[in-house]
Amino acid sequence: MKYIIGGKIITPDGIVTGCTLAYDEKITGITNDALIPSVAEVINAEGHYISPGFIDIHMHGYMGEDVSDGKAEGLQIIAGGIIENGVTSFLPTTMTVSEDEINAAFDAVRSVKEKSRNWTGAEILGVHAEGPFINPSKKGAQAAENIKKPDAAFVLKNADIIKTLTLAPETDDGHACIKELAAKTDILLSLGHTDASYEEAISAIEDGVSHVTHLFNAMSPLNHRNPGVVGAALTSDVSCELIADTFHIHPALFSFVAGLKQQKLVLITDCTRAGGMPDGEYTLGGQPIYLNGIECRLEDGTIAGSVLRLNKAVDNVLKHTGLSIDTVVNMVTINAARVIHEDDRIGSLEVGKDADIVIFDDEINILKTIKGGRKIYTTEK
Repeated sequence: MKYIIGGKIITPDGIVTGCTLAYDEKITGITNDALIPSVAEVINAEGHYISPGFIDIHMHGYMGEDVSDGKAEGLQIIAGGIIENGVTSFLPTTMTVSEDEINAAFDAVRSVKEKSRNWTGAEILGVHAEGPFINPSKKGAQAAENIKKPDAAFVLKNADIIKTLTLAPETDDGHACIKELAAKTDILLSLGHTDASYEEAISAIEDGVSHVTHLFNAMSPLNHRNPGVVGAALTSDVSCELIADTFHIHPALFSFVAGLKQQKLVLITDCTRAGGMPDGEYTLGGQPIYLNGIECRLEDGTIAGSVLRLNKAVDNVLKHTGLSIDTVVNMVTINAARVIHEDDRIGSLEVGKDADIVIFDDEINILKTIKGGRKIYTTEK
């Protein structure tokens, strides 16, 4: 048995102080310090926060690697890099690349998914397929030549690995694909890269869509006469992703969105291979992108993903809102786990769940990352 003492424990119901987190491979309880055996392995959190491991349900790459490259070794580099940001689980996210490249990326994830539970890096939970079933008019940084009409057969063939599918419902005739996938799978269907009207978006939600990809970005905007996809997202019960880098979304909107979506709000990074790298030229979905500070753009100025770290997303929301730290941490832990149906195993420090734990300071700098009870990152020398 192992113990973490001297910290502020973040739970779904608030912050617990003056107690100890006990764990082995699973969380075994929150106990009194007096119950710790003298020979036990003990970590002193020294007044810092003890949190569930973070979960990123939308990221394309990191440290020069891209999921769509279809390389198992690249996935391991990404997974090993993001543990320094407190991420213990993630969904590698593909782009609208060619079908051969998408299949290669899926196969790469298949080849490492099971072993990722025990490697020195974040665990792979499945794939977020962002496209290729999107609207060309809202393609953003996606490649137009690879866009396809929604095809349930293709998705069903890969349902073993796809956790989330982003699509434009207005390109799905009669919502046939949406309806079939909703009936036959538990894949999270998400509105994204879409020019749907409010009415079309609501219809898709009624037919099985329950999530919205990077809210506000690459979708029909909120207008007082034409509420668009944004209006449908904010007025319905769907969950929503938010890229809280202060560039994709003005920070003045953080509180507004959080107040409306509450437990249905999930912070993501949408990070590209430029994440963790210096300013310069990189690629995304085979297209050149240019990193300057926190901005990633195509040559024509189109926004192309981000270099956001998930712990920085938490810090940004805290600095620009009056929200409590446990509320914001929930956006990268239990909220994310619920959305992708993994909350029975991860997302909170509850008895019986995986011992995925991070310790961080007031600035959300990650001090330690623990995965399945194993310490896989520390700032200690």
